[in-house]
Amino acid sequence: MKSSKTIVLLTTVWVLFSLTACTQEKTKINATNDMENTQTEKIVKTDEQWKKELSPEQYFVLRQKGTERPFTGELLMNKEKGVYKCAACGNELFTDEMKFDSHCGWPSFDKEISGGKIKTIKDTTHGMIRTEIICAKCDGHLGHLFDDGPTETGMRYCVNSLSLEFVKKENVKKTENNSTKTLLLGGGCYWCVEAVYEMLDGVVKVESGFSGGKVKNPSYEEVCSGNTGHAEVVKITYDPSKTSFEEILKVFFTVHDPTTLNRQGADVGTQYRSVIYYNNEQEKQSANEIINELNKAKVYSSPIVTEVSLVGEFYKAKDDHQNYYQQNKEQGYCRMVIKPKVEKFEKVFKDRMKK
Repeated sequence: MKSSKTIVLLTTVWVLFSLTACTQEKTKINATNDMENTQTEKIVKTDEQWKKELSPEQYFVLRQKGTERPFTGELLMNKEKGVYKCAACGNELFTDEMKFDSHCGWPSFDKEISGGKIKTIKDTTHGMIRTEIICAKCDGHLGHLFDDGPTETGMRYCVNSLSLEFVKKENVKKTENNSTKTLLLGGGCYWCVEAVYEMLDGVVKVESGFSGGKVKNPSYEEVCSGNTGHAEVVKITYDPSKTSFEEILKVFFTVHDPTTLNRQGADVGTQYRSVIYYNNEQEKQSANEIINELNKAKVYSSPIVTEVSLVGEFYKAKDDHQNYYQQNKEQGYCRMVIKPKVEKFEKVFKDRMKK
């Protein structure tokens, strides 16, 4: 374990690096505390609400104006086509066509997707004069703006990966049309469930986290103790024109065992319970009907014990617990526990996989 002095030293090094990499004495961008009026509808939430909805790392950057360590952001080297949105509110900020490699350690863009998406503020912290950029919709901190860009705009939007959410081109939907829906499901270890739904056509995003407990914003370790009442769940955002609530449950009842109470294989505890968190009475009725039909048809040798409850607060797990299987395929648990579930999905739902 590193000593406290070592940790302080390492922290100081990356802070200094970030200030050096993102500081330009020649910056002449005109920034004001009250940028011109925009057409963006504001989102205002309390500090407690933001803490619930964002991971601790995202909260530090977006709400406390923090800076992630350089060359650590998952979107730094992203080359896929799609849209970069504000991770806090979904405001569309940039596209892949605006991104370039600035070698500064953070994702860089030469312009915003349209006027009014981003606001600028004069930043005089750390004894410097810089131009801070924030989301015009939720006032979330994004990074800083400089006038040393290599393209014809001359601008460099230096942005924290943690401030952004990337949506692939084929999954891009206009959020103002409310074209997507969400569903919380628990089927044992959330890494297993997440890995499966990431492959289902029509699923836009899958996030691992916790729900159904009595403690606000619990840590992974607290949930694992079994004392908080939470279940490990995934929050599935899906396009109802491509998949449905019923199909998502069909996958759910195929890739996990809904007959073992508070258990999936060797994972034992209330946090591993089988659970469907419905959003409305229609979903509740559909879930119960599916369970009744499966029991009636004796699809399983034992009765289904899946809990069907009204959706509550969702607490997103820390960043290194997201997309876990894809990033740790050679890890023992992934090979022995998750891979068989993935292979079962690929066999049963091969015609419903993302192309």
